[in-house]
Amino acid sequence: MIHQNTIVALATPSGAGAIAIIRLSGKDAITIAAEVFNSIRGKELSKQKSHTVHLGNIVDGNRIIDEVLATVFKNPNSYTGENVIEFSCHGSSYIQQEIIQLLLRKGCRMATAGEFTLQAFLNGKMDLSQAEAVADLIASDSKASHQLAIQQMRGGFSTEIEELRIQLLNFASLIELELDFSEEDVEFANREEFQKLIKKITILLKKLIDSFATGNVLKNGIPVAIVGRPNSGKSTLLNSLLNEERAIVSNIAGTTRDTIEDEITIGGIRFRFIDTAGLRDTTDEIEKIGVERALEKLEKSSIYIYLFDSTEMSVVEVKKELDSFTTNSKQLIVANKIDKASKEEVSAINNSDLPFLTISAKNKDSLDVLTNSLLDIAGIEALDSNQLMVTNSRHYDVLIKSLEEISKVQEGIDNHLTGDLLAIDLRQALYFLGEITGQVSNDDLLGNIFANFCIGK
Repeated sequence: MIHQNTIVALATPSGAGAIAIIRLSGKDAITIAAEVFNSIRGKELSKQKSHTVHLGNIVDGNRIIDEVLATVFKNPNSYTGENVIEFSCHGSSYIQQEIIQLLLRKGCRMATAGEFTLQAFLNGKMDLSQAEAVADLIASDSKASHQLAIQQMRGGFSTEIEELRIQLLNFASLIELELDFSEEDVEFANREEFQKLIKKITILLKKLIDSFATGNVLKNGIPVAIVGRPNSGKSTLLNSLLNEERAIVSNIAGTTRDTIEDEITIGGIRFRFIDTAGLRDTTDEIEKIGVERALEKLEKSSIYIYLFDSTEMSVVEVKKELDSFTTNSKQLIVANKIDKASKEEVSAINNSDLPFLTISAKNKDSLDVLTNSLLDIAGIEALDSNQLMVTNSRHYDVLIKSLEEISKVQEGIDNHLTGDLLAIDLRQALYFLGEITGQVSNDDLLGNIFANFCIGK
C-alpha cells in the first residue's frame, strides 16, 4: 500500500478563514513544491534544511496566486516518514482551490481520508493503535477524551501489549522448535516459565477488557438518566445542571412524556443527561409509552440519578421502588426539595442506611455535591492516575479474541497437550495480539480504520 506518487490535501477545515494549510507528502513533494514556489530571498526550496520555514509566493507562470510560508520536512524526519511540504496560505476558499489545482497539474494527486497517517503507519512512524489515537485526538471534545487519546498516542497501551507479544513469540518459537525434534522427545520451552507468562498475559488482558466499560464512556460521554416519580423535580434538575430552561417545568404531573437529552462537561468529563417521564402506573397511552422509554433509558445508562420528592416519599417507599429496578447501572439516590422537608423527613433521610444526597434543584442548593459524586463514580480516579484504559471498540473485540485463545493455551497446558496442539492456539493468540498494533494487518482492516479519518490527516 506504500505509494510512489505525491499526495496533496487541505489540512485545515474547508471554508474561509485567516489562514489555511495545504500539505504535500511523497518522494517528489519538495521538487513539485519548488516548481510553484518563489522565495522572496531567491532560495531553492530543494536545498533547504529540514524543519525550516520560508516566505515566498505561489506562482502559476507569471501569475502570483498568494504569498505563503513554506515549511520543509525531509524524510525520514517528518510526520509521514516521507518528504513533506506544508504551505500556509491566506484562508480564502478561492486561493486554497487555486493552489491545490495547480499542484494537481504539476503531478500530485488528491489524498484520500487518513492517507497521511496511513503512510506514517506503513513507514513505521507509529503503530496501528497510535494511528487510531490520532483520529481520537482530533475528535476529542473534553479533557477526558483528550487525555485518553494522548495516552494511547504516546504508546502506553501498545507498548505493554507488544512486550507481552514478544515474550509469547519467543515461547512459541521454542515450542515450534520442539516439533522439529519430536522423535528425541525434548522440551526447549520451560513449561513452568511458560505457565507464568500465560497467567501474566491473562491478567493484563482481563484488566484491559474490564477497562473498556469506563474508557469507552469517558471517551464518548457518559449517559446519565434522571428517573423518578412525576413532579419529583427531574426537569428542574436538568435545567439547573445545564443552567438553561431546556425542559418544560410544570406542577401538572406527567408534563414530561418523552426523553429530553443534553450534554454538559463537568470536571473535564462529558455527561449526557437524559430527563425521563415520571414513573407511575397510568392509563394514558402516550404517557405509558413515555414511562416505557424512561425504563429503557434507565437500563442503558451508565449512571442513573433516582430523584424523589423528600416531602412526598418515605424512605421505605424509595427502597421499594429501587428494588424494582433490574439495571446494573451505577446509581445516585437524590432527595430533592430538601428545603421544604420537615425536620422529621430530614431526620429519616439522614438516619437511613441508603447513601442519600440531599439537594434543592430549584434553588440549586448542593448541586456541587451531586456533580462531585457523579465524577467520583464516573472513573475520574482512573483518569487522573493515568491507568491504561481501552477506548476503541476494535481493540476491545480483538482483546476478547486474544483472551479466548490464551485460555485455550492455558487449558492445553493443564491437560498436558503436545507441542503441536499448543502451537495452533499460540499462533492464533499471536495473530490477534498483532492485530492491535498492526504487526498483522490487511488492506480491508486498514481501509476500514483510515476511512474514518478526515481528509488532510
